[in-house]
Amino acid sequence: MTSPATATRLYEDGKVVAENFPCEDSMAMLDQHPGAVLWVDLLHPEAADLQSIAGVFNLHPLAVEDALENHERPKLDRYPNHIFLNVYGVDIATGDTATFGKTELSVFVTDRALITVRKSDSDTTRLVERWDANADLSKGAGVAFLLYGLLDVVVDGHYAATQQLDASMDSVEDALLEEGGAPRPVRVHAMELRKIIAALRRAIAPMPELVGQAMRADLGLVDEHLMPYYRDVEDHAKHTVDQVEHLRDRIEGLLQADLAEQGNVLNDVTRKLAAWAAIVAVPTAVTGYFGQNLPYPGYDRFWGFLLSTALIVVISGGLYVSLKRRGWL
Repeated sequence: MTSPATATRLYEDGKVVAENFPCEDSMAMLDQHPGAVLWVDLLHPEAADLQSIAGVFNLHPLAVEDALENHERPKLDRYPNHIFLNVYGVDIATGDTATFGKTELSVFVTDRALITVRKSDSDTTRLVERWDANADLSKGAGVAFLLYGLLDVVVDGHYAATQQLDASMDSVEDALLEEGGAPRPVRVHAMELRKIIAALRRAIAPMPELVGQAMRADLGLVDEHLMPYYRDVEDHAKHTVDQVEHLRDRIEGLLQADLAEQGNVLNDVTRKLAAWAAIVAVPTAVTGYFGQNLPYPGYDRFWGFLLSTALIVVISGGLYVSLKRRGWL
């Protein structure tokens, strides 16, 4: 078997008894430590590499195929000798422009091994630190301890992303609700946030159900000792989904409010243009009337000019005052 692993660790009784050993020594290490559980991490494995590992750990071909494919949906599938999970870690950078990144992670959970397949570069430091910080949970828990740490880190990352988006939304909320509508850069930023929220929702919405499936009694994975910890992860996942739904409703409401304010401004401008058009129509009508090639009162007389001017001023002034009182000007 080749050694495509980027990291290997062996846990026994809450302690790391071996790490960074060749992947081909995995079964020998498990035989030497009957009570230990193994973590194998693979980054961009070739099909041949994953097939060789699948032969050793008896992984199902369909699960191996899913692990090699990109953009699989978050899910938990049960196979005769293992379970297979696909989850996404997320990373959000906020500022003048917001960016969203996600890391697809496929996971094989056997009786004594947790095999992670990363399809893009990512940092596993937080994962290892979480396992080390909660090493006492591994006693008698088996590989479920490793899966708990992984799910906990993933869900915590989801929640942190929602908090970042919430804070970023605060910065654009006031601008979106300004009188007259927000400037275009602010609206563009808000639409970027809406797009990120939609992408985040696709990554995290299945997580409560996924964690719930991992806790099923017929799966035989989680014992009574770890069950409260898994329920805690499930609660955090549900809370995160609720938070994303709140963010989605919030950004939609803000964009709708900004659109309504733009409509109000447009209506105000339209009223003003209509009012001025009415005022301009008065002198046009009067001068048009007195400009006909027909005799009229005051025709060819100086007082006729004064009369037409007075009509323009009085009627236009009266129309202006009337429209001003109505709020059209």
